[in-house]
Amino acid sequence: MINRGFWDKIKKPIFSMAPMLDVTDEAFRFMIAKYGSPDVLFTEFVSCDGLCSEGKDHIIEKHLGFDESERPIVAQLFGNNLDTFRESAKIIKELGFDGIDINTGCPQKNIIKQGAGSDLIRHPKLIKEIIKATKEGAGDLPVSIKTRIGFGKDETVGSRKPDNWVRTLLETEPAVITIHGRTKKEMTLVPCHWDAIGRAVEIAKEYESSENNRTLIFGNGDVWSLDDAKEKIKQYGVDGVMIGRGVFGNPWFFNPETKKEDLEIKEILKVILEHTRLFEKKLGKITSFNLMKKHYKAYVSGFDGARELRTKLMETKNADEVEKIVKSWK
Repeated sequence: MINRGFWDKIKKPIFSMAPMLDVTDEAFRFMIAKYGSPDVLFTEFVSCDGLCSEGKDHIIEKHLGFDESERPIVAQLFGNNLDTFRESAKIIKELGFDGIDINTGCPQKNIIKQGAGSDLIRHPKLIKEIIKATKEGAGDLPVSIKTRIGFGKDETVGSRKPDNWVRTLLETEPAVITIHGRTKKEMTLVPCHWDAIGRAVEIAKEYESSENNRTLIFGNGDVWSLDDAKEKIKQYGVDGVMIGRGVFGNPWFFNPETKKEDLEIKEILKVILEHTRLFEKKLGKITSFNLMKKHYKAYVSGFDGARELRTKLMETKNADEVEKIVKSWK
């Protein structure tokens, strides 16, 4: 029986926010939970090797803090070592997370050199062992996978092959497989292949026989609104959609009653200041304020004077300076 844990308590279709390095930190997740309230939140990805090292406490403080309002919340791990995946899963369980996600999709060169992220697509035997080890450490927590349609080519083509990548993952019985509709080679240079995600759904349907005992399939890539996500669900038959870049700078994304484009600029500025204060409170002593500036670029766009305001915000060094700019804006 597949352990889907908390996933079974959520009404489908399911909408989740993607893990994004240096974006979906504790402060941003809190803002998303407050203004948008998606069904599931994910942490930034965390190194299993780091989590099992002497720097464990710093990593937990920087990347694995969360507020109860963010539940259900899943911690995402990356690496390629069975023992550190097993031990990291135990740590994640002890920290009180609702689930664990294994990153097999990150295309960054420094991650691939470690034999992690999307490099695992090229090592199907290893990923099976990693998933097994993670489940051993996770206990009753559900384990999910985030991946791509392939490394150098689309692995959903020729879906009946016994060594098909999606089938390989299905054999390990994860709670959820989230599929980003591009290969590692394509990065984000081409439009997302939602037709390939649709083929992955068909592979899963052929592989699984019971609705109550199957791996859920989510789609990810090039979704810029909640309405767009709902349309993708209808068209491609996924159980849910994970949204990444579309959420950046828009904590209202998952709120069906509020659209950012309908808000007054002063309301957006108020939320920017709130976010900045929260970032400074939770992360100000352990990370650079410059990380907060990524959000200013995303928040401030699409209105008269946006460029000027962005320039001023990018020159700030703390929340007090941001407050002065926000209060003086007319």
